[in-house]
Amino acid sequence: VQLQASGGGLVQAGGSLRLSCTASGRTFNTYVVGWFRQAPGKEREIVAAISWRGDNIYYEDSVKGRFSISRDYAKNSVYLQMNSLKPEDTAVYYCATAKGIAVPYSSRGYDYWGQGTLVTVSS
Repeated sequence: VQLQASGGGLVQAGGSLRLSCTASGRTFNTYVVGWFRQAPGKEREIVAAISWRGDNIYYEDSVKGRFSISRDYAKNSVYLQMNSLKPEDTAVYYCATAKGIAVPYSSRGYDYWGQGTLVTVSS
């Protein structure tokens, strides 16, 4: 599975962005998809994840109520809608897939990774 993350950019605090993760090579509609981020000098952390059926969704505490993950099976894509962005959300955002039903919370549980898209939130 090849993943393409897109939608990053520069936005002012309080603004919104929508990230897209699209798979090619094969469908990832039966995979868990997670969004991670890595800020300079920090470890990669999970932001949100969605099970393959969409019935199990995880959000990291700092993004609850601001970010929303969803998937479009017809487009073989997963989205991360990010609202009320804060400067501390600045990072490179990656999407990744994991097999199985359970949603892994650690990056070690994910097999395929996209190249990342940079999100910069100015104050």
